[in-house]
Amino acid sequence: MREALAFLTPLGRATTPTPRALAWFAPVGLLVGGLTGAVWWAAGEVWEPGVAAALVVIADLTLTGLLHLDGLADSADGLLPPLPLERRLEVMREPTLGAFGVGVSGGALLLRWSTLAALSPEPVLLAGLWATSRAAMAVVVISVPYARPAGIASAFLGARVGPWLIVASLLGPAAATLATGGAGLAAAGAVAGGAAGVAALARHRLGGFTGDVLGAAAFTGETAGLLVAAALLEASA
Repeated sequence: MREALAFLTPLGRATTPTPRALAWFAPVGLLVGGLTGAVWWAAGEVWEPGVAAALVVIADLTLTGLLHLDGLADSADGLLPPLPLERRLEVMREPTLGAFGVGVSGGALLLRWSTLAALSPEPVLLAGLWATSRAAMAVVVISVPYARPAGIASAFLGARVGPWLIVASLLGPAAATLATGGAGLAAAGAVAGGAAGVAALARHRLGGFTGDVLGAAAFTGETAGLLVAAALLEASA
């Protein structure tokens, strides 16, 4: 678990990950989502929904070290504009941020804030969605080729689907369903669908995934899950 925690968050000692870390992605997501959900619940007891939602967004960015947001921004700059393959990978390595990265990351943050503000605090739902997004990252690693000759995410190559990975991947949908029933299950499905969409675009544009694509898949999936949860729970209220 230490390897997964170090790869997905700024917590723990920096270490080179190995394929066995993938089985711990979903539990780490459950932990991060649970802590973020606790902030959501506590903030909702003190502040009005808009302020509480802003604190949740900030807490999530802090707990993830902005790694997934950075991946989303870099992926937007590399995948969305019309560029040759070699240039796409170069752009994703550059430390500067382009218009696509600014627009997509800003829009995603706005959607996360607005959906959280529209929902009543549901810490277990957030834990479930965040676990699902990390499980989706693991699935991308196993099912999609790596787009670079080498990189930090190449340490996961060679991983296989094992019993624990399968069980761990069910943690997210189970928690989301426990929290809000069918709406939670649909939201978890939206997380998986959003992540799959990013992975499909990366495979089409790059021939595979990179570390940035993994972060973008998680961030996009979580945002899609929040949108679906907000729509379904608001409609049933």
